[in-house]
Amino acid sequence: MKHLTDEKIMMAVANGELNKLSILFDRYHVRIYNFFQKMTHNKMVSEDLTQEVFIKILKYRTSYNNGNFASWLYTVARNIFSSYYQKQKKERSNIIEDDFLNSEEKLFIDSNKEDLEHLQRSLLKLNEKDRELIVMHKLQEIQYEQIAQIVGSSENAVKVKTHRALKKLKEIYFQSINTVSNKN
Repeated sequence: MKHLTDEKIMMAVANGELNKLSILFDRYHVRIYNFFQKMTHNKMVSEDLTQEVFIKILKYRTSYNNGNFASWLYTVARNIFSSYYQKQKKERSNIIEDDFLNSEEKLFIDSNKEDLEHLQRSLLKLNEKDRELIVMHKLQEIQYEQIAQIVGSSENAVKVKTHRALKKLKEIYFQSINTVSNKN
């Protein structure tokens, strides 16, 4: 089965071979979980959203049209995150920041802990679209071409938007560092 492409496996799933979805799950569940973890900073929510992605894939398997499977998968994941985010935003503001600041799961090396915390807080201050581009490209290591397919844009537009998002992150990060330095 390792020699089969994701696209061939998904076509088999779409044609009723539901047991083959486990192959795709094995190949992608960690990446999807990490995507959600970087977006929400909440382990339980990330697990739930990851599970929801694969449930949606199973439910909507017949809508797969033999395109790039990873792009289709991340599009499903983005839509699920967007729905989750909008629902949470209505229920309580700034849930992502609250979950990050209250998280007891931060396991950083002591010397880098403060810098990483500043970076994480800075990332959370970006708007959802900018944060998503940075997470996909820099942390998930998804190529610009594939991100363009996922977000429905051109590759050049994604490059520009990612560059701008990184510039914003850098500004927020150094502003945060300077604020902390001035307090001391």
